[in-house]
Amino acid sequence: MIPHAEPDPSRLAAEHEEDRLTRAEASEYLLRFRIQLKPATLARILCTGGDGPPVEHVRGKPWYPRGALRRWAEAQTSSRPVSPAQTTGGRA
Repeated sequence: MIPHAEPDPSRLAAEHEEDRLTRAEASEYLLRFRIQLKPATLARILCTGGDGPPVEHVRGKPWYPRGALRRWAEAQTSSRPVSPAQTTGGRA
């Protein structure tokens, strides 16, 4: 099970949509949305042209804008069941 990191209310007040996060910070932030991507996985997705979160480069370093990262994470989640077992109570 993916841990769900509850945001610290004192940190939320200081967070802004335009904040840019490092890969490690982005990885930690995505846990709030139950998306577990290690920093190395974020790097691989970027290098292979995968469908990952939006990233900006500043002087060659990748930064993940908090607002864009949140919108990407929300777009990845679905309220639909993912397997027949979930819809049939375990009977496929």
